[in-house]
Amino acid sequence: MPTEILYRTSATAKGGGRDGHSEVDDGSFKADLTVPKELGGPGGDGLNPEKLFATGYAACYMGALRHYAASKKIKVPADTTVQVGVGIGPRDDGGFGLDVDITVGLPGVERDVAEDLIAGAHHVCPYSDATRGSLKITPKLA
Repeated sequence: MPTEILYRTSATAKGGGRDGHSEVDDGSFKADLTVPKELGGPGGDGLNPEKLFATGYAACYMGALRHYAASKKIKVPADTTVQVGVGIGPRDDGGFGLDVDITVGLPGVERDVAEDLIAGAHHVCPYSDATRGSLKITPKLA
């Protein structure tokens, strides 16, 4: 839990949820959503909650990686990448659950240093904190 809220935003979904429309309340981002074929929808190139979650998590994790590296006075290469994969499927109790994996590319960084940066970023990342205990996520080096 944060000790102080430094920033807050909100978004609103309309329509059918996964096949509806979602937008940030300040108007800065709007998206029509499409259900993937694998979940019974028409599929296509449309956005869905898993794509949005993966995009947000990847960006947040990259920020956490750079923050943690700076605290250790380590320069993160400009061509560093964070890839977040998000899967969805049924749970045993009848609901649905997510499966998340994180792969970090730190070209030119020694393996032990890279692994420390990855672990440190996972500790400080708010998305990682929010999912800790409900998802098993073990970030790995590409």
